[in-house]
Amino acid sequence: MSLPLPLYPLALAVFAMGTSEFMLAGLLPDLARDLGVGIGAAGSLTSAFAVGMVVGAPLVAVFARRWSGRAGLLVSVLVFLAAHVVGAVTDSFPVLLLTRIVAALANAGFLALALAAATAMVPPDRKARALAVLLGGTTVATVVGVPGGALLGELAGWRAAFWAVAALCVPAAIGILWGGPGGGGRGEQRPLRAEFRVLRAPGLVRVMVLAALVNAATFGSFTYLAPVVTGTAGLSASWVSVALVLFGVGSFAGVTVAGRLADRHAGRLLAFGGPLLLCGWVVLSGLADRPAGLLGVLLLQGALCFAVGGTVIAGILYQAGGAPVLAGAYATAALNVGAVAGPLSAGLVVERPTGPFLLSAGLVAAALAFGAVSGSRPGGPASRC
Repeated sequence: MSLPLPLYPLALAVFAMGTSEFMLAGLLPDLARDLGVGIGAAGSLTSAFAVGMVVGAPLVAVFARRWSGRAGLLVSVLVFLAAHVVGAVTDSFPVLLLTRIVAALANAGFLALALAAATAMVPPDRKARALAVLLGGTTVATVVGVPGGALLGELAGWRAAFWAVAALCVPAAIGILWGGPGGGGRGEQRPLRAEFRVLRAPGLVRVMVLAALVNAATFGSFTYLAPVVTGTAGLSASWVSVALVLFGVGSFAGVTVAGRLADRHAGRLLAFGGPLLLCGWVVLSGLADRPAGLLGVLLLQGALCFAVGGTVIAGILYQAGGAPVLAGAYATAALNVGAVAGPLSAGLVVERPTGPFLLSAGLVAAALAFGAVSGSRPGGPASRC
């Protein structure tokens, strides 16, 4: 079946926000030198963004629950735009850190509202398909936006990448204003207490833990990919963009597969993809000093990260079906708990050539063990935990 057209302005906004969220992976060395901080401190910008996402998802979703869907989404995009303008002109690392938190709050609110809106637009058994459109904006960001930001940063400085993200928000805001979803208002709301009670469901909590672990593995290595490419692999800075493109192409393929299969075959997809994801991180750690092998496996690993991750996210949306407003907030918060923990943990081992990759392998192994022990089976209607 065809998906509703209002999904696509949302995906455009997610593309702009995903570009911002991931682009620091290619800008960290330049940004750290310009602001006079260490690479580990610069990496905390990614964690700060993720903290804002964790906190912002439920807060903004609750605050905006009586707005129309269009109003909440539009305000989120405009705040995100303003944060990037300030970030582009500041010379202060603390101010930049603050703008990342503000941008993350806006991003979290937008994604929580967009996930709720997207799943409301489609039949109950097509949530993974709708999710794939939104996550497609993120994966296209890793293919086009993030490498483009890295290249722009190399040619014109990291500030130019921040200006570019601000510019991307303009057509996204126009698209939401003219074609975004309506809805919202009191008539569509369940009592807030009832929506929070859904969080007590053991199945939902288990799937959220899985999502956090898988995303921690992805963000932990992705955040510090540039130092591996230019240091361990011995390639020039221009190869960072190539590495990001390869990972992004794989990511787009992986989220597309998850969108096609996760509604009906989540268990099989995870049983096959989970162990391969673990093996991929181990293989990358062994090939980190071999450029051809490193770049080749990054393509496959991008596909596995987003196929497995997208399937688990869809599982959260199904498990939180009784919380139509907060389901997206639960999914966003779980993902970004991982996005906080991953870069922070990887920053402790980044001095070791393969430290982030081995950390990611350990996190995926923990997810597989937790899933096996808890009996979690995230996925569509036939795969309830």
